Amino acid sequence: MRRVLVVEDDPHNAVLFRRLLERRGGFQVTVTESAEEIFALMRERKVDLVIMDVSLKNTKWEGQPLNGVEICRRLKSDPETASIPVVLATAHAMRGDAEKLLEQSQADDYIAKPIVDHVAFVRQVQGLVGEAA
Repeated sequence: MRRVLVVEDDPHNAVLFRRLLERRGGFQVTVTESAEEIFALMRERKVDLVIMDVSLKNTKWEGQPLNGVEICRRLKSDPETASIPVVLATAHAMRGDAEKLLEQSQADDYIAKPIVDHVAFVRQVQGLVGEAA
């Protein structure tokens, strides 16, 4: 079973991601906003894909605030974790935002919140982990 790490600080969004990915996609889902847990799970290769909220309010690493763009950039610059796909999830969905965020973060893909098309979202994740939709 493929494993998805959802990095999300909003409990409602976290529940929605979990339900969609488990029920419609058959994924095993872990939800966290802890930087320590994110980096540990990634380095231990216990994750096949990450859904990363851009605007994390409570996430800190070594006492410093850390948002999803910075976490993604760190994951993508680490040879141990660079190959694991990361999908940014954000309510910042103005024209040009996706391109700007993808460039800044080095993420593999982008999804605008709220997720409107649940089937397309699950297919997007399945495609990134190499599963047939």
